[in-house]
Amino acid sequence: MNCQIRLLMVFGATICLASVVLAKQGIGYSYGPPYVPSSCFGFRNQGIMIAADNPAVYDGGKACGRLYKVTCLGGTNNIPNPCKRGEVTVKIVALCARCGADEISLSRDAFSRIANLKAGRVRVEYTQV
Repeated sequence: MNCQIRLLMVFGATICLASVVLAKQGIGYSYGPPYVPSSCFGFRNQGIMIAADNPAVYDGGKACGRLYKVTCLGGTNNIPNPCKRGEVTVKIVALCARCGADEISLSRDAFSRIANLKAGRVRVEYTQV
């Protein structure tokens, strides 16, 4: 019985660590419409809770359709109160060719759910759902 409890504790700790490893931190930007056409879905509208990912994650289109939960962590400039409470789930619909390896570009609507639009860019954490 004691061995089973230890095994469960190790398994639980492993699950917790895996979720931490899967979360990425970086910079989130806002981009405005039009959102169609997109590099993933052409002229098929995917809604407004969408994002474009950096070339490393986009991986030649393999990221198309993935969902990410995004949370604002803090500002990158002097705009007061850059973050709002909560998170937003976005769908990857495009490549953000100008984004660096840890950057994600959110639709204006998605960005405004987690951050002040005046901030323009914020530190974010994003996790694949």
